[in-house]
Amino acid sequence: MKHTFAPGCALVLYKNGLVERLHRYLCDKYGDVDVLLTCCHYTPKTAIGKCVINVCPGCDRRYRQNYAEPSTVSLWEVLADSTDFAFPDYRAKRMTIIDACPTRDQSRVHNAVRALAKKMNITVVEPERTREQSTCCGDSFYGTLPVEEVLSQMNAKANTMPVDDVIVYCVSCSKSMYNGGKHPRYLIDLLFGEETLPKTCDPLLWHKELDDFMAVHNEDSQPSTGAYSLPRAAQPRRVRPAWRTTSG
Repeated sequence: MKHTFAPGCALVLYKNGLVERLHRYLCDKYGDVDVLLTCCHYTPKTAIGKCVINVCPGCDRRYRQNYAEPSTVSLWEVLADSTDFAFPDYRAKRMTIIDACPTRDQSRVHNAVRALAKKMNITVVEPERTREQSTCCGDSFYGTLPVEEVLSQMNAKANTMPVDDVIVYCVSCSKSMYNGGKHPRYLIDLLFGEETLPKTCDPLLWHKELDDFMAVHNEDSQPSTGAYSLPRAAQPRRVRPAWRTTSG
């Protein structure tokens, strides 16, 4: 079956360069792999009959539940089965994990993420509520609670993490952990030996970036294959949230 790669809105906004590196790897592995930039909220017309390799947990859920086609598999499962990826060695560093809400019932994803941590020589310290019992990082409350209460939820979740370094496989989870004072380690950053950057962490600004990207990358206006360049309207802002302060 032909594969197509769906990096997801959040990853393209976060680090577009990682999209390119992952795409090159997948092309080396599977041959010609299209890039699907159409947001998963819209019907993936050009992916019909293909297997979509997803990165975003929300994409994973929507491709499974909302559309009869295409089929989907997470990038984590692909890499967990890989014998040719150059995994970095984190020398048994202790890190904990947040399991994302959209794949909370997907043990295949939980298992793959932990298999990747093992391949990178990371010592996983499981939180009390983990895998199927995990709770929201706080970001899902955006739009239903005032922003101050959303931040309170993020801080409460961060306080349940048993160590400061937190493996996340959802970009929004990384922002929640940063807002809660933890050190998020986005899984793709870990795989490529890069530091996880906070970038836009203000929930209002972050969701505005996502909404702008989704409005452009819909089924009618966005080609689903080809380059993964950002339109000017979707270029991410680098804004320090007002509640984050620095000393010195």
